[in-house]
Amino acid sequence: MTEDDRRLGSSMTGKPTGAGGPADGEPRIPRFSIENMDRSAEPARDFYRYAAGGWLDRNPVPSDKVRWGAFDELIQWNFHLLRGILEESAAVGSNDDATPRGKVGRFFASAMDQARIDRLGFSPIQAELDAIKALATPTDVVRAIAELHRLDIEPGFGSYVIADKRNSSVYAFYVMQGGLSLPDREYYLNDEFAAIRTEYAAHIARSLEQLGAANDVATKQAKVVLEMETALATASRPRADLRDEDRNYNRLTPTELGQLGAASHWDAYLVARGLPNLAYLVVGQPEFFSAFDALVSGRSIADWKTYLRWHVLHAYARFLHRAAENEHFEFFERRLRGQQTQEPRWKRSALVIDGLLGEALGQIYVEKYFPNDARARANELIDDLRAVFRDRLAALPWMSAETRAKALEKFARFSVKIGHPDRFRDYSSVEIRLDDYLGNVRRALFFEVNRRVARVGGPVDRTEWEMTPPTVNAYFNPTQNEIVFPAGILQPPFFDATADDAVNYGGIGAVIGHEITHGYDDQGRKYDVEGNLRDWWTEADAKEFDRRASVVIEAYNRFEALPGIFVNGELTLGENIADLGGLSIAFEALQRRLAREPARRRTIDGLTPEQRLFLAWAQVWRQNSRDEETRRRIAIDPHSPGRFRAAGAAANHPAFGPAFGVPEGSPTFPSAAHRATVW
Repeated sequence: MTEDDRRLGSSMTGKPTGAGGPADGEPRIPRFSIENMDRSAEPARDFYRYAAGGWLDRNPVPSDKVRWGAFDELIQWNFHLLRGILEESAAVGSNDDATPRGKVGRFFASAMDQARIDRLGFSPIQAELDAIKALATPTDVVRAIAELHRLDIEPGFGSYVIADKRNSSVYAFYVMQGGLSLPDREYYLNDEFAAIRTEYAAHIARSLEQLGAANDVATKQAKVVLEMETALATASRPRADLRDEDRNYNRLTPTELGQLGAASHWDAYLVARGLPNLAYLVVGQPEFFSAFDALVSGRSIADWKTYLRWHVLHAYARFLHRAAENEHFEFFERRLRGQQTQEPRWKRSALVIDGLLGEALGQIYVEKYFPNDARARANELIDDLRAVFRDRLAALPWMSAETRAKALEKFARFSVKIGHPDRFRDYSSVEIRLDDYLGNVRRALFFEVNRRVARVGGPVDRTEWEMTPPTVNAYFNPTQNEIVFPAGILQPPFFDATADDAVNYGGIGAVIGHEITHGYDDQGRKYDVEGNLRDWWTEADAKEFDRRASVVIEAYNRFEALPGIFVNGELTLGENIADLGGLSIAFEALQRRLAREPARRRTIDGLTPEQRLFLAWAQVWRQNSRDEETRRRIAIDPHSPGRFRAAGAAANHPAFGPAFGVPEGSPTFPSAAHRATVW
């Protein structure tokens, strides 16, 4: 639904999460409000401004944030609740390492002990540094990479465990391009980022100096790191290409993977990962691993030691003493994202615990704050949205009967998870110590990474969740053909039990529709009834889908996020298709609800239900963002910026113009021939 990449681990741990909110002041529940509007703006010229301009003017980005919007307001409210849980747990659970409350309380207490963390300096990472210092051969290097991967530090390349996309009943081991520290390959290759590369090298050098290197040595080592990461970036595919599910699925045996190059030593890697007898693995980008092999054989052991030492320091800097943490913040948050000050330590600590012991913390959260009726009402809305989409599949004029039958068969197997898992994860084997913050982080990461690796080749657990209960987000899982809504998002402005139907259909209704549509976006449509990546479309239907998708790409390519910087319509295609479908399905579901129960049709604050639905949708995407963060996200984020999500979906809905008296051909309402529509 949305994306916040400030997360602790890679997709191996798979827990997108975030913290938001002003550095001071009591948070408020961010409800839909006409006070958020700017009625001096004209819907025909700037609908986003009309819907949310009042809020935009009153809510500049706080100094400890890089963007600020409705999602962030709700995240701030959730973290206010979590702070109470954590502080209470820390006060009563210092001697308890057995219960969820005891574990999260001890973890929080260790994270908040700044004095102890400062006294420890770099000693918590000495074991990793000593292991790197002892490397002597290329095989040692690859084995060291594997050991770091077990801790969710990913030099060289990325790895994760998910359901096999072509056999969704079992888990498979995936390897993919990676090994970079900057946000994307373009930061290494594009002249636009030349100044950032210079500053990045200086940051590496300063960090290595903190670790004990002399200035001239640190400068040379920083050059080595940048050279090696640039080589990996050069071999990497552009981010938009990574969305092609078929092209990025290459099933190989370990022997076949080893044949891509002479120096990869895959047997040593897989043994160190606990996968000595792996039958196959899925390789995302085979050409990348040929380049990785060349780098293993072509760079000296000394260079690899420098590169790996940097990646350990980079991964752990946030959990070390203030000097290391501040150096990390100055470059990766202030320079790259524009964040002016750090979030308070309690919030950074809550983010860590939600990312690493999220179901323990979430278990306490839902017991206190997630009422049973929220799940029941969400199910009611989902049923409404499902009925609309099912009827659309049954009557879609451009789809053939053959493809339609398979689409309906897939939709009949569609499932939903709401609120939280029925069975929470057991963290009893994770030791949490009051005096070892980074050790707690390391042990929790080790637990999660190896829990997943142990399942490779085994049956998929269809009860598992990939988001924690407090998360303000939702997702579609193509291999399980399911949509998932954590408790965190089932609150205002998305779902509000006190609001009228139009506001809820424009909020959580459109979110539900968005996730449903992901099952049939440009990549989701490639998964069949069993959740397997398989082409089940006729050639003619696939061509018509692609034609319609190309209109979406062109429409969003025209959105200018910053002067001369435009949305990447190919990178954001799946999310844009889901936004268009989600809003359209929600609108029709509301119309059906009002037709069944005419008494619910009310004009409120001078606004019709149709107007309030579009306004609620736009207000969900209200957002101010720092220029640095906007630029970064244009390069890496598969979601369009908030204002284009709000205005883009509305502009392409045929009822938008009539709802606000906007004539066709206006800047905010193109003529029917130029509107983008898929579902």
